[in-house]
Amino acid sequence: MSIVATGPTVSSISARLERLPSSRWHIKVRTLIGAVTFFEAFDQLLTASALPVLTEQWKLSTGQGTLIVTSGSVGMLLGALVAGWLGDRIGRVRTVALGVAVTALASLVVAASPGFALFTAFRFVQGLGIGGVVPVAATYINEIARADHRGRFVLLYELIFPAGLASATLVASWVVPSFGWRVMFLIGALPVLLVVVLRRQVPESPRWLLSRGRVEEAERVIARIEQDVEKSIGAQLPEPGPSTAVETARGGLRDLFTGRYLRRTVVVSGLWFVAYYVNHGIATWLPSLYTKTFGLDLRTALNYSLLSNVTGLIGCLLVALIIDRVGRRISLTIGLGGAAVALLSLAVSGATSGGQVAVWASVATLFVFATNVSLYLYTPELYPTRSRARGASFGGVWNRLGVILGPIVVGAIIGSGGSLTMVFAQLGCMAVVGAVIALFAVETKGKTLEELNS
Repeated sequence: MSIVATGPTVSSISARLERLPSSRWHIKVRTLIGAVTFFEAFDQLLTASALPVLTEQWKLSTGQGTLIVTSGSVGMLLGALVAGWLGDRIGRVRTVALGVAVTALASLVVAASPGFALFTAFRFVQGLGIGGVVPVAATYINEIARADHRGRFVLLYELIFPAGLASATLVASWVVPSFGWRVMFLIGALPVLLVVVLRRQVPESPRWLLSRGRVEEAERVIARIEQDVEKSIGAQLPEPGPSTAVETARGGLRDLFTGRYLRRTVVVSGLWFVAYYVNHGIATWLPSLYTKTFGLDLRTALNYSLLSNVTGLIGCLLVALIIDRVGRRISLTIGLGGAAVALLSLAVSGATSGGQVAVWASVATLFVFATNVSLYLYTPELYPTRSRARGASFGGVWNRLGVILGPIVVGAIIGSGGSLTMVFAQLGCMAVVGAVIALFAVETKGKTLEELNS
């Protein structure tokens, strides 16, 4: 087997990762991390699916409904802040495993909640885990991918997230009417079984190990990965190519706000906020809109919500197939621009029926989901290894601000007697702002992580 000489460097580790062909090892790791991400996505939408029943069962006001929805989002915001620091401090895999354990155990308590207060409190705790896992997991997948197909590799993994959202809605459409909302949260606790498997089967990122000065461990990990890949493909690996550029940033939180990183941070923060403001402004209230405004039964309302998640999954697949060719900037601009067109069309048409809302909201979701998964690829590309998890998680903070404010604004409009035209018009205008911001994004396609940060 071809092994680089002793004393690995950032550039040599990068070159050795870049020469690895796709293999069963990549599939195994992506599947295990993907299983974690699937359940984190599943858990994220549980409250939206349960909200129509909780509103009736506990006689919730619009304000209480909004608080139940946003408590998890506030937890995700704080979880993203903490996980970014942990991911760069104790490692990507350990941080992901910790977040999964918190999410699953909190889900058990939520399932047993007797009323509004305990449900809201532990939904917040569950949010801490969800908010921490997703950006750090995306950082890890970025760090093991080759530059020439990093977009497809990462986004095919990220398809697991919208699949988890769609599955939550699909399962809820059957489970909630038949067995009650508590069973959904019991299902959401299943990923606790993945924690031990994750720690044993997924190696730590060699890029991160080297950035922390753990040279011998980085060598052992990259050598083991090479052995697994050679065994998988049944052939010797080619010699590594020339060493890539070396990162010059010192690492740390200040990297995000100095020099060229300041522009990157401002642009990507704006994109995260807009994309998730629009996404959750739509998704969180749709089931309740269908039942309250249009008088649809619960099963029909959840099926209409499922349609939006399915089209979102299709959007994610499409962007995964094209993003390495057209680039990140164009993909993000088209994603938010397409969502804007769909939402403004719905506003102009008046949103007069549940079916009409379902169709146009599903078109908007196709575009906005494509934007969301692209950001999980794009954000870790923008920062050096020593602060990459912080950078990805800082994007997650703006993500959560959007998740919190989107439903609050929509809830305020509905609660004050505002029209659905107003709801969808403001969401469409926000998407227009995001499309303009995307025009200023730095293009990253085809470059190694070290080249982007040298």
